[in-house]
Amino acid sequence: MNASEFMIRKARVEDAEALLAIYKPYVEKTAITFEYTVPTLVEFRGRIKKTLKKYPYIVVEKNGKIYGYAYTGEFKARAAYGWSVETSIYVDLECRHEGLGKMLYGAIEDLSRQQNVLNLNACIAYPRREDEHLTKNSVGFHAHLGYKKVGTFHKCAYKFGTWYDMVWMEKMLGRHNAKPMPIIPYAEL
Repeated sequence: MNASEFMIRKARVEDAEALLAIYKPYVEKTAITFEYTVPTLVEFRGRIKKTLKKYPYIVVEKNGKIYGYAYTGEFKARAAYGWSVETSIYVDLECRHEGLGKMLYGAIEDLSRQQNVLNLNACIAYPRREDEHLTKNSVGFHAHLGYKKVGTFHKCAYKFGTWYDMVWMEKMLGRHNAKPMPIIPYAEL
């Protein structure tokens, strides 16, 4: 697979069915997400719509077929956290390790900089011991992209009969000045 043949574009609510098809195996077969139940199509559409009001939600596609998506969202609800976001990324399980994740995160970083976001935070499921539901690959992926580990919550999530840890990683996008630029909602870019 040649990553240069793919394009990144803004997600649309109409993409929900394709995005949910990518997400569904993560819910049913992995501990990468801690959801137990696959969201309904209506719920998933609502998630996309809500995110796009303030944050980027993008897809990577080739010839009209979506192979992955990424988005950012609120890190914490308090106003002082406004310059920090949480990142999420899902690539078709059959297309991982092909450069699509790196493309998506590169675009998310660019869009976040345009919004004046300074901190990208990734909440990552982490196994004490790798198993058929979860490996340590996501931490390696984020580290490769310049994220630094900042904390671990131990045995905080239970799925598939196993207790998993959660790791937080962060990447700084800019300088933290005394008077930061205001955050620009994604819809206004």
